[in-house]
Amino acid sequence: MTQTDDLKELAPTGRLRGGLVIAPAKTGFFAIKDGQGAPHGVTVDLLRFLSGETKLPLDMQLYDNSGQVTDAVASGACDVAFMPQDAARAARVAFGPRYLMIESTYLVPAGSAIQSIEEVNRAGVRVIAIANTTTMRSARRSSPNASVREVPSVDAMMRLARTGEGDAFALSKDSFASLLPDLRGARVLAGNFQETGIAVAVPPGRPRALALVTALIDEAKRNGTVRRALDAAGYRDEPVAP
Repeated sequence: MTQTDDLKELAPTGRLRGGLVIAPAKTGFFAIKDGQGAPHGVTVDLLRFLSGETKLPLDMQLYDNSGQVTDAVASGACDVAFMPQDAARAARVAFGPRYLMIESTYLVPAGSAIQSIEEVNRAGVRVIAIANTTTMRSARRSSPNASVREVPSVDAMMRLARTGEGDAFALSKDSFASLLPDLRGARVLAGNFQETGIAVAVPPGRPRALALVTALIDEAKRNGTVRRALDAAGYRDEPVAP
């Protein structure tokens, strides 16, 4: 088999269908849209790198959460994407290298008596998490006594945070850093209930596609592409994942 066969397995339509998760604020994982609707962010830069190296035209597919992009990759409707790793996802998609490590914790609203992650795990505490995500699954495991409400997007989570319809909001620490200015008096709890990698993923059953994106992301980590993408997004202090 040839390199052409690798490209056909990666992009059966002849175009690289790359998945992105859009949020109100940019993070090391979430992308944002500008005033014209064009996406920007670390994952956008990495998909463009894959497109440039393979010479495949890029079609960016936008999703509200990482659960949706997982479904798209697992079904083969999306050829490649980046997403947080966990066992549930690894059973559905094929993961390559990670480019970033993230920690998940809780944000509590102004005036909350909750001071620690352990205090969230109490009857009557209302946890808000994004549906079908690694953070949601980990929040359920770490706070089994609390109630967990799933919402479809970061936008939906922020609406509930502003209206006081939740006691603890589960998300990654870097996400909270960019969202906190909109939530006066809110606090991010110290520590984490999850640490995981953000990694490239392709549909299952495409070993040549996986080998190709693995080699390319490894090269992007070596040649500074990942570093430059993180820096451009404002994450100069975040290390590239080993």
